[in-house]
Amino acid sequence: MDIKDLKLLIKLVTETDITEFEMDNSDEKIIIKRGQKTEYVTVAAPSAQQYAAPAYQSAPVAPVAAVPAAPSAPAAESGDTVTSPIVGTFYAAPGPDESSYVAVGQIVEKGQVLCIVEAMKLMNEIEAECKCKIVKICKDNAQAVEYGDVLFVIQKL
Repeated sequence: MDIKDLKLLIKLVTETDITEFEMDNSDEKIIIKRGQKTEYVTVAAPSAQQYAAPAYQSAPVAPVAAVPAAPSAPAAESGDTVTSPIVGTFYAAPGPDESSYVAVGQIVEKGQVLCIVEAMKLMNEIEAECKCKIVKICKDNAQAVEYGDVLFVIQKL
């Protein structure tokens, strides 16, 4: 893939609300991740050369941070919340026959995967922004979610 095609691909990804894109074929592997952190594109060619270039600056994607609950959500009054950064489908486990990433009462570390929100066949891992305890799981597996929907009620530790 030449640099012109790579720039076009980056532009297409940044103009959507996806947070991660991955393409892998026999010649090269491309991973594009978006979020609050510095964005990089890594291309690995079979000759073991790697290129890293900063991605285009885009409007920041809503962080999956614990934020105060809205007054209309009485279930979230006992703690902070983790909300969906995109529209998609909530998945509590990595696969249909696998156990859930987290359970109520479980203590999770910063960066640990809480769930997946699938958008347009791309799996976006939602990670804990801080060490916390899962107080409530607000969505059922395979349930549709909207931007800003509360996925978890947490208690920061």
